[in-house]
Amino acid sequence: MTQELYVFTEPASNMAAKSIGLRMNNFIMKQQARSSTNYNLVPEIMVGVSKKIMVHGDAFLSNRNGGLATEGGSIYMKYRFLSNDDIQKHFRMAVFGRYSFNNSHIDQEEINLYGRNTGFETGIVATQLLHKVALSSAVSFLKAADNGSHNKYPYGSNNSKAVNYTLSAGKLLLPKEYTDYKQTNVNLMLELLNQYNIGSGKYYMDVTPSVQLIFNSVARIDVGYRQQLSSTYLRTAPNGLFIRLEYNFFNVY
Repeated sequence: MTQELYVFTEPASNMAAKSIGLRMNNFIMKQQARSSTNYNLVPEIMVGVSKKIMVHGDAFLSNRNGGLATEGGSIYMKYRFLSNDDIQKHFRMAVFGRYSFNNSHIDQEEINLYGRNTGFETGIVATQLLHKVALSSAVSFLKAADNGSHNKYPYGSNNSKAVNYTLSAGKLLLPKEYTDYKQTNVNLMLELLNQYNIGSGKYYMDVTPSVQLIFNSVARIDVGYRQQLSSTYLRTAPNGLFIRLEYNFFNVY
């Protein structure tokens, strides 16, 4: 099932119950208007509360104002309500929600609750696993708010609502046959990330190819690239590299 551990989105499946995961998410994004690079660091902790519920907590750090500074954080929860499992295949559905808070300056029309905007998101995701290929799609509603008392949302309340919709595909390349859980897994991912602003009618469409390595079933390295395909939004840094380091602890409690 490692082929559904997507890099830029979450599947309907959950992490193992009674487990804890630690992540270091690194975004290295090219500025559109000037020759500089945005670096965002997002440390993350994940908890498998039960086989149906998991919770993430994140902190957002950025170099946009000079040195690396903490700008906010978020909490994410997912509840899997449907699971039809069979040998080497399954279909699962889940609902999810995120609340984010941020104190940074709002400088783009895109609503990004993973490091740029205060607000909430709620949605539904479905995932189909078929042997070595996993397909997943999600749709969610977002509402942005002011980034604290000093950074008001500048685009008006009518333009503070958006819909995200994603399509993700993952394929297990290696190993060809499982003989031991310590075998290194190599997965290839391709994901489409889209947003439509309900008020303004503006949108973006991004593609994110990535490769994933999983070691001993506990450690993970993701390397992906986010590329804008089309957009009518004002976006400051839509394109760039993403690197994730992750380690999981099982049967912790």
